Amino acid sequence: MTASVGRVAAHSDTDWARTDGGAIVMDGNRLRDTLIDRLRQKVEAAGSPEVCLATVLVGEDKPSQVYVRAKQKKAAEAGLASRHVGIDGSATQAEIEEIVRDLVADRGVHGILVQLPLPEGFDAERVLELIPPAKDVDGLTERSMGRLVRDLPGHAPCTPLGVMRLLEHYGVATAGKTAVVVGRSTLVGLPQVLLLGRKGTDATVTLAHSRTSELAAVTGRADILVAAAGVAGMITAEHVKPGAAVLDVGISRTADGIVGDVDFDSVQAVAGAITPMPGGTGPMTIACLMENTWAAAAMLGVR
Repeated sequence: MTASVGRVAAHSDTDWARTDGGAIVMDGNRLRDTLIDRLRQKVEAAGSPEVCLATVLVGEDKPSQVYVRAKQKKAAEAGLASRHVGIDGSATQAEIEEIVRDLVADRGVHGILVQLPLPEGFDAERVLELIPPAKDVDGLTERSMGRLVRDLPGHAPCTPLGVMRLLEHYGVATAGKTAVVVGRSTLVGLPQVLLLGRKGTDATVTLAHSRTSELAAVTGRADILVAAAGVAGMITAEHVKPGAAVLDVGISRTADGIVGDVDFDSVQAVAGAITPMPGGTGPMTIACLMENTWAAAAMLGVR
């Protein structure tokens, strides 16, 4: 199957895998490991000073603990230092904010990630607004979003940035193409629209959501379809233009386990390229977090 979005020939060091339907599988695990390896080489070549990512976790949420450990593991593989601050769920808002202020003031910390969601009763916005743009390696604060809108130096949110890395790596053409993003969260949907439509990428982008009428008609025009609504299996074959690149960002926990927004079995028979779930956009989020941390050190003038 030939993707309508266009595709470069396979790189010499990459064998594209295909689904039974013929779609190219955009393997986030493999690309994450490639990017982490490249970053480690940069770190080793640069030598000192040490670049450090600080993670902050409030409470005992098990999935959050898993995510933080994964980020620490990949930081070590990339040659970055990591510092973790675990905070008991009984802490006060003021105590959490003081810990974040200390990390902001610490010249040995270059990137700060506050694992979300915070436990019920805490104001996440008050915590995030303490992080300056240079250290906001998750790209979640309003100042980081403003910099993205104005195309100023800063960090893009890691998940939509990971989508862009997948498109680039797999040779999916974007200039002049039609892209549809389903989902309007500030974490993924809105920054994804900005990244796809910015100069140099040059896609024509439509933002769709749960209130969009005739969703299949809207998404069916897309050369690039990013599903980020958090509704399990909402994107089926009828929503997809033949040959389109389909990137699944949504995550839902069901009785059958973690599933995405895309019904993989039906869509892979129509799409030209598709991300699996898991193993697609999720691993790229961590890879881009490490890239942002490395970039943060440069923004802070320490390398």
